[in-house]
Amino acid sequence: MKTTEKNKIIYWLLTGAISSFMIFAAWYAEAHKIEFTQRLGFPDYFRIELTIAKIIGAIVLLFPQVPVRIKEWIYVGFSICLVSAVIAKLNTGYPFSALLEPVITFGLMLAAIYYLSKIKKVNKRGI
Repeated sequence: MKTTEKNKIIYWLLTGAISSFMIFAAWYAEAHKIEFTQRLGFPDYFRIELTIAKIIGAIVLLFPQVPVRIKEWIYVGFSICLVSAVIAKLNTGYPFSALLEPVITFGLMLAAIYYLSKIKKVNKRGI
């Protein structure tokens, strides 16, 4: 197997995992409205915005035809969301184990961005 093919497989596996996590996070925010608004202290409209953005971003990442630059910006948005989740959980008394989920997902995202950049170097047109 060529290195480029291997990089693409790793990238798509990571992207699938990230998209799955974001869909789950969107569902969780919708299913646990009280925790999101009362425990974390976010307004309800923000929960709705995040839910919609996570679903759209997760779906768009899965289309190979989407330009690399768009995917990079989706990853930026997801990164901001995950870092914010860690900060919010740190400040509202969540146990340390609750911080692992967004931190691990952030790590997977960094790996996906790394592989995306490797693929982008080989194929200037994107994936």
